[in-house]
Amino acid sequence: MIETYNTILQEGQDEIVEKKSRFIGYAVPVSSEEEAYAFVEKIRKQHYDARHNCYAFAIGSENTLLRFSDDGEPQGTAGKPILEVITGNAVVNICIVVTRYFGGTLLGTGGLVRAYTEAAKLALSDAGVHKMQLMKLVKITTNYNDSGKVQYLLSNSDALIDSTDYTADVCFNVAVPADSYGCLVKQITESTSARALIEDSGEEYR
Repeated sequence: MIETYNTILQEGQDEIVEKKSRFIGYAVPVSSEEEAYAFVEKIRKQHYDARHNCYAFAIGSENTLLRFSDDGEPQGTAGKPILEVITGNAVVNICIVVTRYFGGTLLGTGGLVRAYTEAAKLALSDAGVHKMQLMKLVKITTNYNDSGKVQYLLSNSDALIDSTDYTADVCFNVAVPADSYGCLVKQITESTSARALIEDSGEEYR
């Protein structure tokens, strides 16, 4: 598994007007090809009176699936520029749709590329790019005497403490970046003379 990837966590929307043509950009997080096409259809129904609803999407952090459509615009002037905004920012699990209402003036291929690129960039910017990191989920059980040392090490690391349970022992449920997991385990083991019990309970992206 890769240790980091970029995505978006919320929808974004923005628009530009170029020679009276209106370009409305939408960016949405998606986890499958089906979700991406469903979003495209949603926008098409919402803007049933628009001339074009062009799109691109990227699914999966590894062996990424890429698709795009010019939806009637001259080849290479809409879908591909939108896709290049996505790949240029190394963002995955995203679908961007740009709706165009024709303003009566032809923009030419260069004008179309610039307009679709800008609308896609604005939508992506509004959504905000989030860096997802592979985290190890860990349960650390320690006695009360050692708990302060463990708490100190966790607080001064990149680990996220999800919960702390105080029973017969102290139990920390934490998420640790995969690339710093080994170092943190070593520090805790050394500082508690191997008294702390460290259990790996899986991994997830955050």
